[in-house]
Amino acid sequence: MAEQGRELTVGVVVARSGRLARLGDPLAFALDLLRPMLEREGVRNGGRRHPVRLVARDSRSTAEGARQAVRELVVEEDARIVLTLAGTEVLPAVADACERAGVPCLSSTFPWQVYYYGRDAHGRRPFRWTYHFCWGLDDIAETFADLWEHAAGPGRTVGCLWNDGPQGTWSRDAERGFAPAARARGHRLVDPGGYREPADGLDGLVDAFRAADADIVTSAATARDLAVFRAAVARRGPQPRMITCSRWLAYPPTTTGGGDRPAQDRVATLVYWTPAHPYRSSLDGTTAAELAEAYEQATGGQWLQPLGLAYALFEVARHALATADDPGDPAAVAAAVGRTRLETVAGPLDWTAGPVPNVATIRLAGGQWQPGTRHPYELAVVTNRRVEGLPATADLLPLTAG
Repeated sequence: MAEQGRELTVGVVVARSGRLARLGDPLAFALDLLRPMLEREGVRNGGRRHPVRLVARDSRSTAEGARQAVRELVVEEDARIVLTLAGTEVLPAVADACERAGVPCLSSTFPWQVYYYGRDAHGRRPFRWTYHFCWGLDDIAETFADLWEHAAGPGRTVGCLWNDGPQGTWSRDAERGFAPAARARGHRLVDPGGYREPADGLDGLVDAFRAADADIVTSAATARDLAVFRAAVARRGPQPRMITCSRWLAYPPTTTGGGDRPAQDRVATLVYWTPAHPYRSSLDGTTAAELAEAYEQATGGQWLQPLGLAYALFEVARHALATADDPGDPAAVAAAVGRTRLETVAGPLDWTAGPVPNVATIRLAGGQWQPGTRHPYELAVVTNRRVEGLPATADLLPLTAG
């Protein structure tokens, strides 16, 4: 029988109230799903079995709420590692609070350049405590370029529906953003300037795209502002051949009253996790399909893309605690994350490969929200060359007016 070790607490910062509460659903589900197994089995490290306790705190969908959640998890609960997911302001706040507190943090669903350079890291001064896995802005551009070329061929003129906030600023960043990667593929970007969120009218951008003969529009807009843009297109025309959007499109569109189509109808987007992905859990062999089915059975709702990444947070945390030189020492746990190479339900994760210290990447495919059979809208995989073993499930459908 293994010798008993000290109890290890895994802290989770998850939005359960406020405007990001829906974004917290995948992480909350993964926590509830895995807590019984992880607390029952604990972690075996160096001949000792360590009891494990999972404790969550609500970020309240704000940066200050996130910082308070970290303080409570570290000071009151003695968390050895903190996990979090999503939120343009919330996720960096969690990571920065962990960096100051000297406790490892693991996060996902946030482009890695924004996570890394946006928090003022660079090659000579990486973070000591905070780790992340996600795609990059360049990966988004490459995936969207695949979609543009699939629909219309090379060398497109693309209108940029980008705001004047962090999403737009990072998208147009000349060195590390979306724009240089898209231009390197031979596409011309038309960027009339950022709009203020929430948008009260986007007619000027529609006119600018029309004047430039941009037949494709790319965006990082909210669903609300995407609807404002599509309404302006319906009034002023012409209808673009395609819209690609990277923000909020991980979640299924919801129809509005009166049978209206949602703003995301037939919009193309990123595909980073689906039930068809050929991945399985390092914890118990659960497949992507089984995880998606478990979510739908438990919640009655449609599976969500972030679900696979939320689950993988716990896989990496357990792996780090099991392989750390001393799982009770935060520095040893952080070092274990930094040397992790692990096959997860979100795909292969490798912090030893970069692209920068503290970051591992995941693979993207291109997809489109299309009217479905099992659900009102389903995410079809259209371009799949970057994800080995993922089948394409549909071809692009043309945009409809409105």
